[in-house]
Amino acid sequence: MKREKNNIILVGFMGAGKSSVGTCLANTLSMNFVDTDNEIEKRCQLTISEMFKSRGEEFFRLMETNLLKEYQETLTQTVLSTGGGMPLCAENVSLLRKIGFVIFLKTSKEVTYQRLKSDTTRPLLQCENPLGAIEQMLKIRVPIYETCADLVLETKDKSIDRIVQEIISIRENFA
Repeated sequence: MKREKNNIILVGFMGAGKSSVGTCLANTLSMNFVDTDNEIEKRCQLTISEMFKSRGEEFFRLMETNLLKEYQETLTQTVLSTGGGMPLCAENVSLLRKIGFVIFLKTSKEVTYQRLKSDTTRPLLQCENPLGAIEQMLKIRVPIYETCADLVLETKDKSIDRIVQEIISIRENFA
């Protein structure tokens, strides 16, 4: 599906590689790079963990939607890395699809756990059983990511460079 805006949107679960792939992809294509989580932290002058503690997850989700509404009008030539929960809101899915070409970076629960097991900055994983939490969230989120995406790209056992090259190759068919 062709988009008016020439943006690439990366969605997927936390730890899927959205920021790493997005940075490399933007550099390779000479595009801008924006990470929505970093942008919200900068604007609120709080980390996401601090936001969840002091203002709650609902506040953070509202910030995501407001950011997308702004980007719908202003974002061009950008690779946008989204927070893992952003597509959970139907309004956000609609906005993402208007902003650009949406790619779901898909990875397994085991790979996700290995990448995030020592990461204390993920508020939704600060629990007794993070692997179980990942599994439960993926059951809910994967179908939403798949519905949101123009392209589902399996990332297991692939380097960042290989993923970037696959995206560039596939994107040429949608330009």
